[in-house]
Amino acid sequence: MNASVKSARVQSLFQEIFASATQSASESLRGWTSGQISLELDDVHELPMEEVTSQLEVGEEMLTIIALTLEGELGGQIILTFDEENGRQLAATLLNRELNLEGDWSALEISALKETGNILACAYVHTISELIGKNLIPSPPHFIQDFGASVLQQAVMAQAMTSDRVLVCRTTFLRGKEALDWRVFFVPDHALLSEIHATVQSAS
Repeated sequence: MNASVKSARVQSLFQEIFASATQSASESLRGWTSGQISLELDDVHELPMEEVTSQLEVGEEMLTIIALTLEGELGGQIILTFDEENGRQLAATLLNRELNLEGDWSALEISALKETGNILACAYVHTISELIGKNLIPSPPHFIQDFGASVLQQAVMAQAMTSDRVLVCRTTFLRGKEALDWRVFFVPDHALLSEIHATVQSAS
């Protein structure tokens, strides 16, 4: 098998792994949102560090973010991003309330988004754990309001310390067939990325 064919096969297997994880997370999310919200895998990128935010179209706008860290020897970050209106819309939907864009986020609104992140992350990492044969443990979710590019750059730093390229999986939220301005980014650290690479290489 020549190098270009093998590279294409590896990329295809990456897509299969993350598509399976996304499907599992989507099923859990549909249950949590009474069938209203699902997920769809956009793409899996292995990018030069300096191109991550531009290629993934993450700018300097202020975002509402739910972040979880994978704890243990195999680590990484799972990051959910929302603009202000869409984050509050999801919270209002989950709480069966009218949308309110005024004032600070309430404890219930924050809790609703954090639980969304928790449900999604647990389903996602469970599938990855089964595929690589290693146990992945997500941390409790954290609610953050920060610039999107800054948060994503911090998330990829662990990979960037050991490689000049980073792997990022990007996923879109859907309401029915409508794509929403919400994103999920999965950024494995070097140790987890090595395990994923080993699984992919053995299958190819």
